[in-house]
Amino acid sequence: MYPFTNQISLIRYLIVWRVNGQLVWLPACLAAEISQVLGTIIANRLPTSQAAPWRKALALWEEARGTGKKPPLPELRWPIEAVLLVYPGKRTCGQGEVILWELKLLGESADHGLFLEVILPAMEEAATTTDSRWRRPNSLWGRFDLQALYAARGNRWEPFVEGGKLNLACSVTPGQWADRPASQEAERLFERLIWLTPFDLSPPDDRRVKSPPPPTLKEILEGLIQRMALFLPGKHRTADDVWASLDGEERTALQAAVEDAGRIPVRQHRLGPAPKGWPGGWQGSQHFPFIPPSLLPYLELASILHVGRQTHLGYGTFVLA
Repeated sequence: MYPFTNQISLIRYLIVWRVNGQLVWLPACLAAEISQVLGTIIANRLPTSQAAPWRKALALWEEARGTGKKPPLPELRWPIEAVLLVYPGKRTCGQGEVILWELKLLGESADHGLFLEVILPAMEEAATTTDSRWRRPNSLWGRFDLQALYAARGNRWEPFVEGGKLNLACSVTPGQWADRPASQEAERLFERLIWLTPFDLSPPDDRRVKSPPPPTLKEILEGLIQRMALFLPGKHRTADDVWASLDGEERTALQAAVEDAGRIPVRQHRLGPAPKGWPGGWQGSQHFPFIPPSLLPYLELASILHVGRQTHLGYGTFVLA
């Protein structure tokens, strides 16, 4: 089982868009464009007072882009805790081809009502928009159908929109993501970590453009601990607050995992800059002598929650091999 799941509110949505235009060209970082387009539509649809934080978040990103700054750039985010994870695919899509991406709502934002009332209508508008800001030649916007939506229950995807029809009887809760049998992964031996998306584990006051040392397993677990602060009540929570929130058994197990991780060096790595068009970070793979079984549930959780900076764009997730 995942560790400390009773503290984690999370809803995972799998979103299927089917292209209905003859030809669509996708940007290098589609997650950033999805964030900007849907964020703008949401801001336009909300009452002025509710739209203000959305407009502020969008303005900060546009200001950074307007200055011509090179990566690393400020973090793009919505005023809710959300991750937009676009699945790898072609940059050029023809009519009938699908685009898959995952939306994760975390913490207080893990609310199915928020998705149905705010985010889903924005997707529907984006699918048919004629707004000249988005509907450029061969752009995605205004040229797709919302084919299906799924919500994760453990490692299964359960549909609640199929063929464009919403099943209102389908209940989606912020705890069902963890509803799964005990993992069998401890029986496997792993020695490689592959970053599926770019990562940036640099601290906020150290935005280095040069390539950093490859992150250690201990640093990845520390990133998970920092990420867990999202799920504590109140604002401005820290890693120390996460440790304090754990009961004795959880704290002992996590401390042992961190100590185990600290003893495993990075044997070799193949890391390079994130692809052009992404807001900084690095991508590639890392090799270790071995990855202790005690770390597997924590690493799996870290891959689900994402670690480091730019998590809104799907940064900081990986698989083990």
